[in-house]
Parts: sequence; C-alpha cells; structure tokens
Amino acid sequence: MSATISPLAPKKYPKMPDIEGVRIATAEAGIKYRNRTDLLTMVFDAGTTVAGVFTKSKCPSAPVDFCRQNLGQGKARVLVVNSGNANAFTGNKGRASTAMTGEAAAKAAGCTPGEVFLASTGVIGEPLDAGKFSHLLAGLVKDGRPDLWPEAAKAIMTTDTYPKL
Repeated sequence: MSATISPLAPKKYPKMPDIEGVRIATAEAGIKYRNRTDLLTMVFDAGTTVAGVFTKSKCPSAPVDFCRQNLGQGKARVLVVNSGNANAFTGNKGRASTAMTGEAAAKAAGCTPGEVFLASTGVIGEPLDAGKFSHLLAGLVKDGRPDLWPEAAKAIMTTDTYPKL
C-alpha cells in the first residue's frame, strides 16, 4: 500500500515517554497487506486496572463485545490490536476469532482471557482469521519494550497516510 503522505502530517514526531508497566511489540501478520506491520500488543504488569468507554451502536463489533464482557473484572494484562480487518458484522465467526485471540494472548501472558482486551480496525464484514496471528502473540508478549510507540502507531494504520502519535 503506497499513498501520498498528507500535507497535514507533522514534520517530526514527539518522543513518547516510556510508561512503567507497559511493554509494546508489533508484527507483520499479513492480515490484509504484505510487508507492513498490522499487529500490536501491549502487555501490562500484573495489577493493572482497566476502564472503558464503548460505542453506543446497536451492532458493535466482536472485539467491542469481548471487551465489554471483560471490563467488569477490572483487570488488564494484554491489549491486542490488529489493523486491516475490523471484525465487525462477522457474527459467530467474529466471536470465534475473538475467543481464539483472547485465549492465545492469555496463554502468552500467563493470565486469564478475562484480562485480555482486543481492538480491530479495517475492513468491515469480512471474518478475521485469527490463525494468521495468534501464533505470533507469545513472541510479541515476550519481546515487548516500553519505547516502541512509533511502531505501535504504524501497526494500527488503515487508510492513514502517516502514523498518529
């Protein structure tokens, strides 16, 4: 995917601070495009609490439903974000994908699926194949670093022409 960079893109980006207890990793999973990062994990130290604000849509995506279900436990250990596929309007296949992702992320982080949060951005109406990336989660959880904010911003780009930091 090659696009002209917007004239609104900043000439330089701020140095984002490390946040204690947060480790970031990204990967190329080939969810929609080849040769670009499209998978992000953020791993949080044990004891991290979570809050959330969600869409009021009557037809939320599978990841939104997954997160709403987990929010009541109040704890977060892993956030997994994919770009290229929104996993919205995907019905049972979407729910199966979130379950597979949640279980793989929980296993990788040594927590319960209830401490996993998911987000997806991209094409609507196509089932998300979690098999393309669930096997990558253990390595991402292990290799996370606190200083990968620019990489995180790039991994969640869809039609953006520059990363938003």
